[in-house]
Amino acid sequence: MTRTDQQLADFQAVLFDMDGTLVDSTVAVESVWSAWAERNSIPTADVLAWCHGRNVAATITHFLPHITPETLQSMVSAQLDQECTQLDSVKPAVGGWELLIWLDAHRIPWGVVTNAPRRLALARLGAATIDPPLLVTLEDVEHGKPAPDGYLHGARSCGVAPTRALVVEDSASGLAAARSAGTVVVAVGGRRDADVVCHDLVDLHRLLVQIRSK
Repeated sequence: MTRTDQQLADFQAVLFDMDGTLVDSTVAVESVWSAWAERNSIPTADVLAWCHGRNVAATITHFLPHITPETLQSMVSAQLDQECTQLDSVKPAVGGWELLIWLDAHRIPWGVVTNAPRRLALARLGAATIDPPLLVTLEDVEHGKPAPDGYLHGARSCGVAPTRALVVEDSASGLAAARSAGTVVVAVGGRRDADVVCHDLVDLHRLLVQIRSK
């Protein structure tokens, strides 16, 4: 058994990123941020390349570094209002439900760790009909991704060491956070900079069943 196989065989909890990983919200995210980019005369491609996996304020200040605190607060509030209402296209990621059912059947703790504020996280998870037993949001930590705070908090809440937590991510900032936390890092959605690379959650589910049955 390889080191990676051993890590997958020994994991004791799974922590999922939300957007683009456990929840398919790409259309909603890109619609809201494309409109924001157009309103602020910023190239849409640049905004979409940056915004995934980052919180609203971090994205806004990246492109508008000289914005006043008052304007930032107003813009964040308006952006979140739009994100919380554009939910028609939000759904579970392919293979997500089946993987969660398998984890529950094997009594493996799992949760969601997201850079979204709780209000938005609950809106999108609700739209995807996912009710995680553990939800760590931006308000629950001092620093959001790419800092490791969220995944350290998630592992602690599940009662496991970070090295025994499997983190599933799709963004550069999320993968950086998981690596910094010392977890076993699984990349989905085309990312390859991780301990384990899977095409999607169907692929991950298949791999976990195979490893755990050895």
